[in-house]
Amino acid sequence: MAIAARDFRELRLESMSRTFGSINALKGVTLSVRRGEFIALLGPSGCGKSTALNCLAGLLTLSGGSVWLDTTRIDHLPPEARGFGMVFQNYALFPHMSVRRNIGFGLNMHGIAKDKIERKVDEALSIVRLGDQGDKLPGQLSGGQQQRVAIARAIVIEPPLVLMDEPLSNLDAKLRLEMRAEIRRIHELIGSATIYVTHDQEEALSLADRIVVMRAGEVRQVGTPEELYLRPAHADVAEFMGYRNQLRVRATRADKLIHVNVAGANLPATPVDAVNEGEVVAAIRPDDLAVSATGSIAATVESAQYHGHSFYCSGRIADGTELYFQSDRRVSKGETVRLTADPGRVLVYSRATA
Repeated sequence: MAIAARDFRELRLESMSRTFGSINALKGVTLSVRRGEFIALLGPSGCGKSTALNCLAGLLTLSGGSVWLDTTRIDHLPPEARGFGMVFQNYALFPHMSVRRNIGFGLNMHGIAKDKIERKVDEALSIVRLGDQGDKLPGQLSGGQQQRVAIARAIVIEPPLVLMDEPLSNLDAKLRLEMRAEIRRIHELIGSATIYVTHDQEEALSLADRIVVMRAGEVRQVGTPEELYLRPAHADVAEFMGYRNQLRVRATRADKLIHVNVAGANLPATPVDAVNEGEVVAAIRPDDLAVSATGSIAATVESAQYHGHSFYCSGRIADGTELYFQSDRRVSKGETVRLTADPGRVLVYSRATA
Protein backbone atom coordinates (compact mmCIF):
# COMPACT_ATOMS: atom_id res chain seq x y z
CA MET A 1 0.00 0.00 0.00
CA ALA A 2 1.21 3.50 -0.81
CA ILE A 3 -0.39 5.10 2.27
CA ALA A 4 2.21 5.45 5.02
CA ALA A 5 2.77 7.77 7.95
CA ARG A 6 4.91 10.83 7.41
CA ASP A 7 8.34 10.28 8.88
CA PHE A 8 9.27 11.54 12.34
CA ARG A 9 11.31 10.25 15.26
CA GLU A 10 9.57 11.44 18.41
CA LEU A 11 6.57 13.33 19.75
CA ARG A 12 7.30 14.99 23.11
CA LEU A 13 4.88 16.38 25.66
CA GLU A 14 6.76 18.60 28.10
CA SER A 15 4.96 19.58 31.34
CA MET A 16 1.67 19.88 29.45
CA SER A 17 -1.07 21.45 31.59
CA ARG A 18 -4.61 22.67 31.08
CA THR A 19 -6.88 24.48 33.49
CA PHE A 20 -10.60 25.26 33.32
CA GLY A 21 -11.07 28.11 35.77
CA SER A 22 -9.95 26.74 39.13
CA ILE A 23 -9.91 23.12 37.90
CA ASN A 24 -6.53 21.61 36.92
CA ALA A 25 -7.55 19.11 34.26
CA LEU A 26 -3.93 18.34 33.32
CA LYS A 27 -1.02 18.73 35.71
CA GLY A 28 2.39 18.78 34.07
CA VAL A 29 2.01 15.76 31.79
CA THR A 30 5.36 14.71 30.30
CA LEU A 31 5.64 11.86 27.79
CA SER A 32 7.69 10.82 24.75
CA VAL A 33 6.14 8.80 21.92
CA ARG A 34 8.29 7.15 19.27
CA ARG A 35 7.31 6.63 15.65
CA GLY A 36 5.39 3.37 15.30
CA GLU A 37 4.39 3.17 18.97
CA PHE A 38 0.86 2.46 20.11
CA ILE A 39 0.19 4.36 23.34
CA ALA A 40 -2.99 3.93 25.41
CA LEU A 41 -4.11 6.70 27.77
CA LEU A 42 -6.02 4.79 30.42
CA GLY A 43 -8.03 6.01 33.37
CA PRO A 44 -11.52 6.63 34.78
CA SER A 45 -13.85 9.37 33.59
CA GLY A 46 -12.53 12.81 34.49
CA CYS A 47 -8.89 11.75 34.81
CA GLY A 48 -7.74 14.07 31.97
CA LYS A 49 -7.09 11.58 29.19
CA SER A 50 -9.49 13.13 26.65
CA THR A 51 -8.31 16.61 27.63
CA ALA A 52 -4.75 15.52 26.87
CA LEU A 53 -5.82 14.17 23.48
CA ASN A 54 -7.70 17.36 22.60
CA CYS A 55 -4.68 19.46 23.57
CA LEU A 56 -2.54 17.32 21.29
CA ALA A 57 -5.03 17.69 18.45
CA GLY A 58 -5.12 21.48 18.90
CA LEU A 59 -8.81 21.47 19.84
CA LEU A 60 -7.82 22.89 23.25
CA THR A 61 -4.99 25.34 23.95
CA LEU A 62 -2.42 24.59 26.62
CA SER A 63 -2.33 26.51 29.87
CA GLY A 64 1.33 25.58 30.27
CA GLY A 65 4.05 23.38 28.83
CA SER A 66 4.73 22.51 25.19
CA VAL A 67 4.34 19.86 22.48
CA TRP A 68 7.17 19.01 20.07
CA LEU A 69 7.35 16.92 16.92
CA ASP A 70 11.06 16.23 16.66
CA THR A 71 12.63 19.73 16.81
CA THR A 72 9.46 21.64 15.87
CA ARG A 73 7.22 23.09 18.54
CA ILE A 74 3.61 22.54 17.44
CA ASP A 75 1.35 23.48 20.37
CA HIS A 76 0.78 26.98 18.91
CA LEU A 77 -0.37 25.56 15.54
CA PRO A 78 -4.06 25.19 14.61
CA PRO A 79 -5.40 21.62 14.28
CA GLU A 80 -5.22 21.52 10.47
CA ALA A 81 -1.54 22.57 10.49
CA ARG A 82 -0.50 19.75 12.83
CA GLY A 83 -1.44 17.09 10.30
CA PHE A 84 -2.70 14.54 12.80
CA GLY A 85 -5.47 12.03 12.09
CA MET A 86 -8.37 12.01 14.56
CA VAL A 87 -10.94 9.28 15.20
CA PHE A 88 -13.82 10.41 17.41
CA GLN A 89 -16.09 8.39 19.66
CA ASN A 90 -19.17 9.27 17.60
CA TYR A 91 -17.38 8.83 14.21
CA ALA A 92 -18.23 12.46 13.16
CA LEU A 93 -19.06 11.43 9.58
CA PHE A 94 -20.99 13.73 7.24
CA PRO A 95 -24.34 11.96 6.77
CA HIS A 96 -25.08 13.57 3.38
CA MET A 97 -21.73 12.60 1.86
CA SER A 98 -20.81 9.23 0.41
CA VAL A 99 -18.17 7.11 2.09
CA ARG A 100 -15.66 8.14 -0.59
CA ARG A 101 -16.34 11.86 -0.08
CA ASN A 102 -16.10 11.48 3.70
CA ILE A 103 -12.70 9.81 3.42
CA GLY A 104 -11.40 12.31 0.89
CA PHE A 105 -12.68 15.38 2.73
CA GLY A 106 -9.37 16.25 4.40
CA LEU A 107 -7.41 15.82 1.18
CA ASN A 108 -9.88 18.01 -0.67
CA MET A 109 -9.57 20.74 1.99
CA HIS A 110 -5.81 20.72 1.43
CA GLY A 111 -6.28 21.29 -2.30
CA ILE A 112 -4.93 17.91 -3.41
CA ALA A 113 -5.46 17.08 -7.08
CA LYS A 114 -8.65 15.15 -7.81
CA ASP A 115 -6.92 12.14 -9.38
CA LYS A 116 -4.58 11.82 -6.41
CA ILE A 117 -7.52 12.05 -4.00
CA GLU A 118 -9.29 9.24 -5.83
CA ARG A 119 -6.18 7.06 -5.71
CA LYS A 120 -5.60 7.72 -2.00
CA VAL A 121 -9.26 7.09 -1.15
CA ASP A 122 -9.11 3.77 -3.03
CA GLU A 123 -6.03 2.81 -1.02
CA ALA A 124 -7.66 3.80 2.28
CA LEU A 125 -10.82 1.84 1.43
CA SER A 126 -8.68 -1.20 0.70
CA ILE A 127 -6.76 -0.87 3.98
CA VAL A 128 -9.97 -0.79 6.04
CA ARG A 129 -11.55 -3.51 3.87
CA LEU A 130 -14.44 -1.44 2.57
CA GLY A 131 -13.54 -1.46 -1.10
CA ASP A 132 -17.12 -2.13 -2.24
CA GLN A 133 -18.81 0.38 0.09
CA GLY A 134 -17.46 3.66 -1.26
CA ASP A 135 -20.67 4.92 -2.89
CA LYS A 136 -22.92 4.32 0.13
CA LEU A 137 -23.96 6.91 2.70
CA PRO A 138 -22.80 6.44 6.30
CA GLY A 139 -26.37 5.71 7.41
CA GLN A 140 -26.41 2.64 5.15
CA LEU A 141 -23.46 1.09 7.01
CA SER A 142 -23.22 -0.82 10.28
CA GLY A 143 -21.54 0.73 13.32
CA GLY A 144 -18.36 -1.23 12.69
CA GLN A 145 -18.27 -0.15 9.06
CA GLN A 146 -18.81 3.50 10.02
CA GLN A 147 -15.87 3.22 12.42
CA ARG A 148 -13.73 1.87 9.57
CA VAL A 149 -14.71 4.88 7.46
CA ALA A 150 -13.65 7.18 10.30
CA ILE A 151 -10.30 5.38 10.51
CA ALA A 152 -9.85 5.57 6.73
CA ARG A 153 -10.48 9.32 6.85
CA ALA A 154 -7.87 9.67 9.60
CA ILE A 155 -5.13 7.70 7.82
CA VAL A 156 -5.68 8.89 4.24
CA ILE A 157 -3.85 12.16 5.00
CA GLU A 158 -0.79 10.05 5.96
CA PRO A 159 -0.46 11.54 9.45
CA PRO A 160 2.59 11.07 11.66
CA LEU A 161 0.20 10.55 14.56
CA VAL A 162 -3.33 9.11 14.81
CA LEU A 163 -5.41 10.18 17.81
CA MET A 164 -8.32 7.95 18.86
CA ASP A 165 -10.83 8.99 21.53
CA GLU A 166 -12.66 5.89 22.85
CA PRO A 167 -13.47 4.81 19.27
CA LEU A 168 -15.07 1.48 20.21
CA SER A 169 -17.39 2.56 23.02
CA ASN A 170 -20.49 2.66 20.79
CA LEU A 171 -20.00 -0.86 19.41
CA ASP A 172 -21.32 -4.14 20.78
CA ALA A 173 -18.96 -6.65 22.43
CA LYS A 174 -18.37 -8.76 19.31
CA LEU A 175 -17.62 -5.74 17.12
CA ARG A 176 -15.31 -4.28 19.76
CA LEU A 177 -13.18 -7.42 19.65
CA GLU A 178 -13.11 -7.40 15.85
CA MET A 179 -12.24 -3.71 15.66
CA ARG A 180 -9.44 -4.05 18.21
CA ALA A 181 -7.66 -6.42 15.86
CA GLU A 182 -8.38 -4.14 12.89
CA ILE A 183 -7.06 -1.03 14.63
CA ARG A 184 -3.83 -2.78 15.57
CA ARG A 185 -3.44 -4.23 12.05
CA ILE A 186 -3.93 -0.80 10.44
CA HIS A 187 -1.55 0.82 12.92
CA GLU A 188 1.20 -1.62 12.02
CA LEU A 189 0.48 -1.37 8.31
CA ILE A 190 0.82 2.41 7.98
CA GLY A 191 3.60 2.83 10.55
CA SER A 192 2.22 5.90 12.35
CA ALA A 193 2.23 6.46 16.08
CA THR A 194 -1.18 6.02 17.70
CA ILE A 195 -2.43 7.57 20.93
CA TYR A 196 -5.60 5.84 22.04
CA VAL A 197 -7.88 7.01 24.87
CA THR A 198 -9.84 4.36 26.74
CA HIS A 199 -11.28 3.58 30.17
CA ASP A 200 -11.24 -0.16 29.39
CA GLN A 201 -8.14 -1.83 30.85
CA GLU A 202 -8.63 -4.99 28.73
CA GLU A 203 -8.70 -2.83 25.59
CA ALA A 204 -5.50 -1.06 26.63
CA LEU A 205 -3.73 -4.32 27.51
CA SER A 206 -4.60 -5.95 24.19
CA LEU A 207 -3.72 -2.98 21.94
CA ALA A 208 -0.92 -0.91 23.40
CA ASP A 209 2.86 -1.11 23.35
CA ARG A 210 2.85 1.14 26.42
CA ILE A 211 0.03 2.23 28.73
CA VAL A 212 -0.16 5.62 30.44
CA VAL A 213 -2.38 5.40 33.52
CA MET A 214 -3.85 8.77 34.51
CA ARG A 215 -5.66 9.98 37.59
CA ALA A 216 -6.88 13.49 38.46
CA GLY A 217 -4.93 15.05 35.58
CA GLU A 218 -1.63 13.37 36.45
CA VAL A 219 0.35 10.49 34.99
CA ARG A 220 0.50 7.79 37.67
CA GLN A 221 2.46 5.14 35.77
CA VAL A 222 3.82 4.44 32.29
CA GLY A 223 4.75 0.90 31.30
CA THR A 224 4.21 -2.07 29.04
CA PRO A 225 0.97 -4.03 29.41
CA GLU A 226 2.90 -6.75 31.24
CA GLU A 227 4.41 -4.26 33.70
CA LEU A 228 1.06 -2.63 34.44
CA TYR A 229 -0.71 -5.98 34.81
CA LEU A 230 1.85 -7.70 37.01
CA ARG A 231 3.35 -4.84 39.02
CA PRO A 232 1.28 -1.65 39.32
CA ALA A 233 3.40 1.01 41.01
CA HIS A 234 0.62 2.41 43.23
CA ALA A 235 -2.48 0.98 44.88
CA ASP A 236 -4.80 3.25 42.85
CA VAL A 237 -3.16 2.01 39.63
CA ALA A 238 -3.58 -1.56 40.86
CA GLU A 239 -7.27 -0.95 41.51
CA PHE A 240 -7.80 0.37 38.00
CA MET A 241 -5.84 -2.56 36.53
CA GLY A 242 -8.24 -5.05 38.09
CA TYR A 243 -6.94 -5.51 41.64
CA ARG A 244 -10.44 -5.09 42.98
CA ASN A 245 -9.64 -6.34 46.46
CA GLN A 246 -7.95 -3.41 48.26
CA LEU A 247 -7.47 -4.32 51.90
CA ARG A 248 -6.22 -2.05 54.68
CA VAL A 249 -4.36 -4.55 56.84
CA ARG A 250 -1.33 -4.96 59.07
CA ALA A 251 1.95 -6.31 57.77
CA THR A 252 4.64 -8.23 59.66
CA ARG A 253 8.01 -9.62 58.64
CA ALA A 254 8.90 -13.26 59.22
CA ASP A 255 11.67 -15.29 57.61
CA LYS A 256 12.53 -12.33 55.39
CA LEU A 257 9.00 -12.38 53.96
CA ILE A 258 6.11 -9.93 54.32
CA HIS A 259 2.90 -11.35 55.76
CA VAL A 260 -0.44 -9.58 55.94
CA ASN A 261 -3.20 -10.31 58.43
CA VAL A 262 -6.56 -10.68 56.68
CA ALA A 263 -9.31 -11.17 59.29
CA GLY A 264 -6.99 -13.30 61.42
CA ALA A 265 -5.54 -15.25 58.50
CA ASN A 266 -1.80 -14.96 57.84
CA LEU A 267 -1.13 -14.41 54.12
CA PRO A 268 2.39 -14.29 52.59
CA ALA A 269 2.69 -11.32 50.20
CA THR A 270 4.99 -9.35 47.89
CA PRO A 271 5.97 -5.77 48.74
CA VAL A 272 5.90 -3.35 45.80
CA ASP A 273 7.72 -0.53 47.59
CA ALA A 274 9.66 -0.13 50.83
CA VAL A 275 7.05 -1.72 53.09
CA ASN A 276 7.71 -1.87 56.80
CA GLU A 277 5.69 -3.54 59.48
CA GLY A 278 2.43 -1.83 60.29
CA GLU A 279 -0.55 -0.51 58.35
CA VAL A 280 -0.43 -1.28 54.60
CA VAL A 281 -2.69 -1.74 51.60
CA ALA A 282 -2.85 -5.26 50.13
CA ALA A 283 -4.16 -5.60 46.56
CA ILE A 284 -5.40 -8.88 45.07
CA ARG A 285 -7.13 -9.59 41.78
CA PRO A 286 -10.35 -11.64 42.05
CA ASP A 287 -8.94 -14.20 39.62
CA ASP A 288 -5.85 -14.60 41.87
CA LEU A 289 -7.96 -15.34 44.96
CA ALA A 290 -9.10 -18.93 44.56
CA VAL A 291 -11.18 -21.47 46.44
CA SER A 292 -8.99 -24.15 48.03
CA ALA A 293 -9.53 -26.71 50.77
CA THR A 294 -6.27 -25.56 52.35
CA GLY A 295 -6.96 -21.81 52.04
CA SER A 296 -6.29 -19.71 55.12
CA ILE A 297 -9.14 -17.18 54.62
CA ALA A 298 -12.70 -18.23 55.43
CA ALA A 299 -15.42 -16.42 53.48
CA THR A 300 -19.20 -16.72 53.36
CA VAL A 301 -20.47 -16.63 49.77
CA GLU A 302 -22.87 -13.77 48.98
CA SER A 303 -23.11 -14.10 45.18
CA ALA A 304 -21.74 -16.20 42.33
CA GLN A 305 -21.97 -15.30 38.65
CA TYR A 306 -21.25 -17.89 35.97
CA HIS A 307 -18.67 -16.60 33.46
CA GLY A 308 -18.35 -19.66 31.26
CA HIS A 309 -15.17 -21.30 32.51
CA SER A 310 -15.56 -20.29 36.15
CA PHE A 311 -17.70 -18.45 38.70
CA TYR A 312 -17.03 -14.84 39.71
CA CYS A 313 -17.98 -14.55 43.36
CA SER A 314 -18.20 -12.20 46.32
CA GLY A 315 -18.13 -13.12 49.98
CA ARG A 316 -17.73 -11.73 53.51
CA ILE A 317 -14.87 -12.58 55.82
CA ALA A 318 -14.81 -12.52 59.64
CA ASP A 319 -14.20 -8.78 59.98
CA GLY A 320 -17.04 -7.93 57.58
CA THR A 321 -14.82 -7.09 54.61
CA GLU A 322 -16.19 -8.03 51.19
CA LEU A 323 -13.82 -10.05 48.99
CA TYR A 324 -14.13 -10.83 45.29
CA PHE A 325 -12.79 -14.20 44.19
CA GLN A 326 -12.99 -16.89 41.54
CA SER A 327 -14.17 -20.47 41.81
CA ASP A 328 -13.79 -23.31 39.31
CA ARG A 329 -16.82 -25.05 40.83
CA ARG A 330 -20.32 -23.83 41.55
CA VAL A 331 -20.70 -22.31 45.00
CA SER A 332 -23.94 -21.34 46.73
CA LYS A 333 -25.03 -18.28 48.67
CA GLY A 334 -24.41 -18.83 52.39
CA GLU A 335 -21.75 -21.47 51.80
CA THR A 336 -18.43 -21.05 53.61
CA VAL A 337 -15.37 -21.47 51.43
CA ARG A 338 -11.65 -21.13 52.08
CA LEU A 339 -9.57 -18.82 49.92
CA THR A 340 -5.90 -18.72 49.04
CA ALA A 341 -3.60 -16.66 46.80
CA ASP A 342 -0.08 -17.08 45.48
CA PRO A 343 2.24 -14.78 47.49
CA GLY A 344 3.51 -13.27 44.25
CA ARG A 345 -0.01 -12.12 43.40
CA VAL A 346 -0.72 -10.41 46.75
CA LEU A 347 0.83 -6.97 46.29
CA VAL A 348 1.54 -4.81 49.32
CA TYR A 349 1.84 -1.01 49.26
CA SER A 350 2.86 1.23 52.13
CA ARG A 351 0.13 3.66 53.16
CA ALA A 352 2.42 6.58 52.30
CA THR A 353 2.70 5.65 48.60
CA ALA A 354 -0.67 3.96 48.08
